[in-house]
Amino acid sequence: METEQKNSDSVEVARNTYAYDQAFLQRYHPDLIELKSGSVRVLVCPAYQGRVMTSTADGKASYGWINYDLIQSGTILPHMNAFGGEDRFWLGPEGGQYALFFKKGDPFDGEHWQTPAAIDSEPFTVVRKTERSAMFSRDVVLTNYAGHPFSIGIERSVSLLTEAAIHQLIGVRTDSLKMVGIRSDNTIRNKGEQAWTVDTGMPSIWILGMMNASSSSTIIIPFRPGAGKPINDNYFGKVPADRLIVGKQAAFFQADAHYRSKIGVSPIRAAKWIGSYDPATQTLTVVTFSFDPRATKYVNSAWEVQKEPFAGDVINAYNDGPMKPGQPQMGKFYEMESSSPAAALQPGSTLHHQHTTIHIQGSEKQLNELAKKLLQTDLADVR
Repeated sequence: METEQKNSDSVEVARNTYAYDQAFLQRYHPDLIELKSGSVRVLVCPAYQGRVMTSTADGKASYGWINYDLIQSGTILPHMNAFGGEDRFWLGPEGGQYALFFKKGDPFDGEHWQTPAAIDSEPFTVVRKTERSAMFSRDVVLTNYAGHPFSIGIERSVSLLTEAAIHQLIGVRTDSLKMVGIRSDNTIRNKGEQAWTVDTGMPSIWILGMMNASSSSTIIIPFRPGAGKPINDNYFGKVPADRLIVGKQAAFFQADAHYRSKIGVSPIRAAKWIGSYDPATQTLTVVTFSFDPRATKYVNSAWEVQKEPFAGDVINAYNDGPMKPGQPQMGKFYEMESSSPAAALQPGSTLHHQHTTIHIQGSEKQLNELAKKLLQTDLADVR
């Protein structure tokens, strides 16, 4: 495996830096798109569904996790291709009687789980691009577990946010922080002749961001008061108490890529922000997304026939690790995810979902003020 490489000026660059990642990705994907403004940069890959592969706030740090081994192998794997990337487009639900990742009648297990190629290994078409944005499209026909076909038109745009837009989102204006903000606007259209209903199943837009894990990384999920448990940790079995701490206003979830686990938050308890913090690099990452608290139907992706297929979660967080002791894992990453409501669409109608990721580097004092404001958390509690 490569540990260093040379850029176009024959200067050696270290792995896990933005310069390395850009040179690496351009070698395998010459159509790679770079959005930029000064030292703030974003890399977007049309071959991977207009996926945001990584970004940088200072021209050096690279925030998105990239699967170097898989990309350079040129191999397409069964089940799923974890190429990486900090904002990728998927469709839900994954499991259940309306699943898009299982064929009708198949058991809900890893052997039969299959990510649709259109949202895994096939490209999106570039519609247009500018220095700060790129738009993509794709049409796909998928059949769910219940046997209902869906003709789906997908439009996706990725934008590099201006400093003013970031300041407006986080509610703080400062020139002493290094920041990069990426927004994806995602739309699905019912291009078929049948309405999408609770009887046919209703797909959803699902955005997932793979970030570099470290032994000191923690995912922070604030939640609102409401009925039911604030955190759902039943996806892969209950998360051990030393890996998930649920406080009065927020949950702390270890993001070290040593233990495969996943959690979620229902629409009743979800807040408008999630985030992660790594004190080793003094980086706070915050994610916000389209969320209407009045919407109640979200797809349930559990791998089983469900009693409540539209009682799913708005927010998910995932920490990678071996599926079983001694087995290999996908990579050293964690994920922060958001979902749209289930798409109850008449023919020709659309559903839109926006997902925004902001990486912020600064002093612990500055980051703590933002964490308290956006994530209802004092970073001293994270430590």
